[in-house]
Amino acid sequence: MIKFIGLAFLVILMSSCGSHNSMSPKQVLFQSVSEKDAILLQEGKEKRYCVRCGMDLVRFYKTSHAAEHEGKELQYCSIHCLEEHLGEGVTLKNPRVVDVASLKFISIANAYYVVGSSKRGTMSRVSKYAFADAEEAKKFQKLYGGEIMKFDGAQAKAKEDFK
Repeated sequence: MIKFIGLAFLVILMSSCGSHNSMSPKQVLFQSVSEKDAILLQEGKEKRYCVRCGMDLVRFYKTSHAAEHEGKELQYCSIHCLEEHLGEGVTLKNPRVVDVASLKFISIANAYYVVGSSKRGTMSRVSKYAFADAEEAKKFQKLYGGEIMKFDGAQAKAKEDFK
């Protein structure tokens, strides 16, 4: 009888191993895109990772920023990491951000940021998503909330992370 109970327990234990993880779908973040849709601007074996924190740029693509520094393209997972670098007093040229609607890089000067939406942020509790078109930003805002502002306002919010 004890052998039977032990065997039954072992069968139950073995049948439950791994079944939960293999059946649950992998969670996809709003910030993520497929590898084929991501534009990675950096060179070398580390091109897929944020130059500041090392986070995966494909996984956090929709909040990605880029700029040139000393002749090299740098790519950041978020405005948070961009601001952290700027806070060191570096001079960056041609700063850009991913337009959530088209997934293409646009100048930060032309971007409309939706700050504080219900979509999760990257490296911050306060989300910051950029759009090339004000109407696209308004559509996003209507669905997910937040405040529309230009880069200076979004940058000021990012600076609050460092206080």
